[in-house]
Amino acid sequence: MVARPRAPYSGRHARAPAGSPGALMAAHARHGNPPDLRRLMRRQLAKTRARWQRPDRVLQALRVRRGAVVADVGSGPGYFTTRLARAVGPRGRVYAVDPEPEVLKVLVKRLDGRTNVTPVLSRDDDPMLPPSSCDLAVFVNAYHHVADGPAFVRRLARCLKPGGRLAAIDWAYRETPMGPPMRRRIPPEQFVRIGRRAGLRPVARHEFLKYQYFVVLARPRPR
Repeated sequence: MVARPRAPYSGRHARAPAGSPGALMAAHARHGNPPDLRRLMRRQLAKTRARWQRPDRVLQALRVRRGAVVADVGSGPGYFTTRLARAVGPRGRVYAVDPEPEVLKVLVKRLDGRTNVTPVLSRDDDPMLPPSSCDLAVFVNAYHHVADGPAFVRRLARCLKPGGRLAAIDWAYRETPMGPPMRRRIPPEQFVRIGRRAGLRPVARHEFLKYQYFVVLARPRPR
């Protein structure tokens, strides 16, 4: 039986309504650019993204198994969510986790009838997932949006089952043709240290992405 998140997306939320000054200020703080979510989503879903994001190679490297429970943390409108949903199959489950209600509405429209995806409205400091519920959490281009990264990773680590993995893909710590400014980036070694402090251990690092680092950490199994 698949555990359900504490706060699945329902269209209702405690934060300021979308489009209000409070919501726009929160979006601006997260994204570090003008809070034009539609423009941001168009970039996230652009067909040209596959040239450098290499989503099929990413999923191959992660060895996503049928029936798995996977969290797409910082899912946006679902670039990886739909691919993960196909990979886990009808007996699996994908939690699409995002702090923006408007983004989750777009994601739901893109699911095309898939029933194995649960949208989850997260908080800025908490993915709002059940403890020990996920075989894999995928965290793509999202860490630099989080206000308190180490606290968020600690909470995310608790969502993993023993042996569960956290795959972090984010912008390389150097200038790239796209991505956030350098002040919002961290080296992969720093992310690994943050993961270690959250009780995770590094298990893999992949080098095939042109503009991003790709590290995998795991929650140890009980001895």
